[in-house]
Amino acid sequence: MLMRGCEVVRIAIVAALFAACWLLLGLAELPSAAFAAAGRVTVMSEGISRTAILVQHRRLKQGRRPTIIILRGGRVKGLRPRRMIGLEEWARSSGAVFVYPEPLSGHWADAPGPEANRDSAFIHDLVAKLVAEGITNPSKVFLAGTATGGMMAFRLACDPKNNFSGLAILGASLPSDLVDSCKPARPIPLLMIAGTADPAVPFQGGQANLPHGKVAVAPVETALGLFGKAAGCGEGTATSVLTEKEARDGTRAFLDKLINCKVPVELIRIEGGSHLTPAIPGQAATGSEQGLIYSEVNSARLIWDFFRPLGG
Repeated sequence: MLMRGCEVVRIAIVAALFAACWLLLGLAELPSAAFAAAGRVTVMSEGISRTAILVQHRRLKQGRRPTIIILRGGRVKGLRPRRMIGLEEWARSSGAVFVYPEPLSGHWADAPGPEANRDSAFIHDLVAKLVAEGITNPSKVFLAGTATGGMMAFRLACDPKNNFSGLAILGASLPSDLVDSCKPARPIPLLMIAGTADPAVPFQGGQANLPHGKVAVAPVETALGLFGKAAGCGEGTATSVLTEKEARDGTRAFLDKLINCKVPVELIRIEGGSHLTPAIPGQAATGSEQGLIYSEVNSARLIWDFFRPLGG
């Protein structure tokens, strides 16, 4: 009887250790703030059930909080945007809510038409739901988009109905079809991070070559100019150096700020930078998971530094 009891205890211990290992492996897939409250939210939009991952770093019930909506590129799925973008690492102490909407068919619409209208309606319906549930402060909703997610973010921001407090675009530019129609109803703070040697999203404009984005894009300068006009910016740009020395990969980072604007309109210009998608600093990255850490530039920190003074 004693031996049988010992065997039961031994099995229980092994099972507990096995479960603990799986838990640790699961947490390794997330940022260090692994114990944030994360779950899915579902909304009916255009007659379709759509979902998003909702992350709150403060579990206690609070008032409506700033909300950052992150529109991923086509290849990044599930919880991977949290790990790869790394924005939560900088902003979690603020109490901001993070929302990762999930596109249909694995990617956001890159061209005008019913699919783009459907995706735009989804984001607006999602925000409305979060506001109605007392989670989101409607006057502090921010958009961050990468690749085709960045193009979708531009479509949302160009809509006269937009109510966004700030926009950050990484590795993307304004779709050319929006150049004549993009007339934001009010000034929108804009930060773009772009490489001048990007073969997938040409810095000087042209045909995009993303896995799910083949539309033509406007030059980065054109995108800045449109939002600069809405922000009442003056003529000219103030440029400062972000990285004093050329990095090992030959890139160098500059900050271009449009001057005399009602709200900030800025570009992190990576001279010689290619097309990269975001990742946490120091994390090994290859292929489609290369980090948007051009030379010494940490894009997640730059985005948060841009959003924070705006109420992020």
